Amino acid sequence: MGKTLRMVLGDQLSRDLSALRDADPEHDVIVMAEVWDEATYVRHHKKKIAFIFAAMRHFAAGLEAEGFTVDYRRLDADDDAIASFTDALRAAVERHGADRIVVTEAAEWRVLAMQQGWADLFGIQVDVRLDDRFIASHADFARWADGRKALRMEYFYREMRKATGYLIEDGGPAGGQWNFDADNRAPPKDGLDFPDRPDWTVDETTREVLDLVGERFGDHFGDLEPFAYPVTRRQALHYLNWFVEHALPDFGTFQDAMV
Repeated sequence: MGKTLRMVLGDQLSRDLSALRDADPEHDVIVMAEVWDEATYVRHHKKKIAFIFAAMRHFAAGLEAEGFTVDYRRLDADDDAIASFTDALRAAVERHGADRIVVTEAAEWRVLAMQQGWADLFGIQVDVRLDDRFIASHADFARWADGRKALRMEYFYREMRKATGYLIEDGGPAGGQWNFDADNRAPPKDGLDFPDRPDWTVDETTREVLDLVGERFGDHFGDLEPFAYPVTRRQALHYLNWFVEHALPDFGTFQDAMV
């Protein structure tokens, strides 16, 4: 019996991901890959590349701690034959004798098209699952959009708020109106106190990534350091709690100054 490969992309680092929800450490292999094409199809900020790669490596370590076999392709592995997700998956299929692939649909059309071609390319079963981390499904949007002459995203958001009850009070929008965009352009006042962001010590895993990005992507724009981004679930939850308590109260009014 062949293995099932479950591929996880860099923007899918959630243990509740649809592709991982029924994963079995005894029979499944998790495939993750840092690939050149994804880091260079447009010129990304160096910190963005470092953030994604560091988060991926920490997530992979967490899966291994659960007992999973993780086939992880590092960009500094000096394997020039692997430049894309397809290359990485092809190598994993051959290495593990896989007869099935499970993925969660990619958020980008070009990667989704890649996923949809894997069954024919590899000649094995490929299960492309819906990404149910979003409140709205494709079907929700299709039903709303059907027959409309113009697709204005704000009106779709309003329907989602009505359907979920989020930011709804007494059947209407919280605060008395649907958006406050006109109020969210204020320049920062003199003496406005900006809360200090959380900071974490850069561990060995993240330091390796920073060195890699500095070497391979030194010609990309932006400064790589200082680097103070959350790269684990624990850090991300800490950052969220900090934001809600310290930054959210003034985020709307002064959002341009605080992001």
